[in-house]
Amino acid sequence: MHKLVSKHDYFFQFACFFEASLAFIALFMGWLVNLNPLQILHFSEPAVFFGMLGTLPLCLLFWVLTRLRHPAITEIRQLLLTGLASWMSRCHWTDLLVLAAITGFSEELLFRGVLQPWLETHWDKTAALIGSNVLFALAHAVTPLYLLLTWLVGCYLGLALDYGGERNLLTPMIIHGLYDFFAFMALQRAYLAYAVNADLRCPAQKKPPKSGLDKP
Repeated sequence: MHKLVSKHDYFFQFACFFEASLAFIALFMGWLVNLNPLQILHFSEPAVFFGMLGTLPLCLLFWVLTRLRHPAITEIRQLLLTGLASWMSRCHWTDLLVLAAITGFSEELLFRGVLQPWLETHWDKTAALIGSNVLFALAHAVTPLYLLLTWLVGCYLGLALDYGGERNLLTPMIIHGLYDFFAFMALQRAYLAYAVNADLRCPAQKKPPKSGLDKP
């Protein structure tokens, strides 16, 4: 049990530290190029609404991908289950919420708050959108298909930056954070089911057999 707690603590602390460090990198890079990403981050009710609404298509895409049995998608699912999901399998939902919030804030501050606006000063908006999300996809590259999917998601987040006619980082931050929380919870649940089927959970944590009164 001690090893499981240590594994959870290590993953949560390291992941939060790593993601939070991206925010400091974003601020430092912004300072170097004379660009403050916090200037385009402000609270507004439309940004919150569009952020929450904009999460739904990504959640739907995630759900559809979990139902497909294409070999390339199965490969991604297996890598996530045996990698990321195994590390977060014992995390409390509040831990995953905190991690998702930090991830959404930090990554959007870097990629949509600094890189995309900076590239717009050298290229047109379309090229800047494409170029900044090539870097975003490379930072998340696991397989070729995952790289492509991440690039598409990054472009979606980049477009959300200006959704509603006003540039505001809050919208993609909310989309990113809420989607990550949804994905983390889904992966955790999938891993626990996978671990039971593969008999990977330790005996002390195995649930007793279901009685006839239990739901199927």
